[in-house]
Amino acid sequence: MEYFLPFSLAALAFAALVVAFLRLKRQLVAKRAELSAFEGEELRMFAFLHELGSAIGSDTTMNGLYRLIVDGVNRVVAARGGALYLLDETRANLQPKYLSAACPPLVGVPLEVRKKAERDPRALESHLRLAQVPADAGIFGAVLTAGEAQSILDVKAHEAFRDGFSRFGADASALVAPLRHGGRDLGVLAVTRHLEDGPFTPNDFAVFRTMAEQSSFAIGNALVHREASEKRQMEGELRNAREVQRVLLPQGEPVVPGYRVSGTNVPARIISGDYYDHLDLGDGRHGVVIADVSGKGVAAGLLMAMCRSVLRSLAGACDNPADALARVNRQLFPDIREDMFISLYYAVIEGDGGTIKLARAGHDPALLYCAAERTVTLLKPPGLALGIDEGDVFERVTKVQEIQMKPGDCLLFHTDGVKEAIDPAGEEFGMDRLREAFREGAALGAEATIRAVERELARFAGEAPQMDDVTLVAIEKR
Repeated sequence: MEYFLPFSLAALAFAALVVAFLRLKRQLVAKRAELSAFEGEELRMFAFLHELGSAIGSDTTMNGLYRLIVDGVNRVVAARGGALYLLDETRANLQPKYLSAACPPLVGVPLEVRKKAERDPRALESHLRLAQVPADAGIFGAVLTAGEAQSILDVKAHEAFRDGFSRFGADASALVAPLRHGGRDLGVLAVTRHLEDGPFTPNDFAVFRTMAEQSSFAIGNALVHREASEKRQMEGELRNAREVQRVLLPQGEPVVPGYRVSGTNVPARIISGDYYDHLDLGDGRHGVVIADVSGKGVAAGLLMAMCRSVLRSLAGACDNPADALARVNRQLFPDIREDMFISLYYAVIEGDGGTIKLARAGHDPALLYCAAERTVTLLKPPGLALGIDEGDVFERVTKVQEIQMKPGDCLLFHTDGVKEAIDPAGEEFGMDRLREAFREGAALGAEATIRAVERELARFAGEAPQMDDVTLVAIEKR
């Protein structure tokens, strides 16, 4: 026995060393696998960030960016599916922008959709891709309210789903994060796993939060870039529209025997809702019109162009300006929105003898300068604005006023952008200042009248912004 004891102890010691070696080898293999996993995750993370950076400075569409983000986060944290929702313009609802194919429902699903999905799974997919959800409801609402990312072990058990209406979908865990840029909520990003795949680890959650922050930056910058691009495109289109509109305005002063006619239009925006025009009515008759469409911008500009076209097509067949306006009103009324109308002043010069017939459709009064007395009179023939009444009331109210102009007399038409112009203190230019500016320039003729009013208006307004279109037309009897 004494002979075999040392040998047995040596064998046992050797066996212990072998076991320890194998354990260390397994641990080393496990560490190497863990290190390899981390290296793989790190490589996937760098690849995602590279793709994200490239997308920001490229012509990638917004839908392409949303897909890149969701699919990229799915790959890095080994998720089964993901979703990206953004707030709509009202900021009251979240709209789905991209849902990966394997993403289970993360929002409430109506009972009728659930039942329909039992027969046709496409009904659920269609609902999830189209239906917007309240921004303060469910898991997404909870995450937006908290302002922090959440790791949710069981989606259906989340406290935000307290009613049966929302209990629908696969057994899944989820990572959900708010998307914020420039201190402003954009929406939410979420990725999911089936419970059978095991929960997300704390490392997965930390990586997800970092990726959500980078995604917020990418989406925020892309939205700013898109808005700036759309604004530049719109401004270009408006400038083109303005050039078209300029063509609709008189390109020079008309030749009217016995008179001089001058006009100007200064829009407050790119597109003007004012216009003026000269019409050759034949038989020595000439029409002069000034109009102001309610509102500003493109809608007003389009209505202005319609009014000009209709009046030009109808005026020559009418005996007097009131009849012409009646026919224009009946033509335009069906196509004018309820919140819009057109004020208009129309003068018909009856040959070179000094007779002018006037009709006013709810427009500001014209000003008549009599050279002999150096007086200024307001001319206000009765009339209703175009587009307010279908025709009967308009035609009953609108009347013609006839005046006789003598050499040296001057007639001024204007839109309300003149008398309603404000100075830096907020005071209006007003009719009294307009009358005085008109009186000073009228004795010098039509062009001098326009320049005098423009000069006084500019002096009065100073650095105050122009709030409305300014249009002036002067008729001088020679």
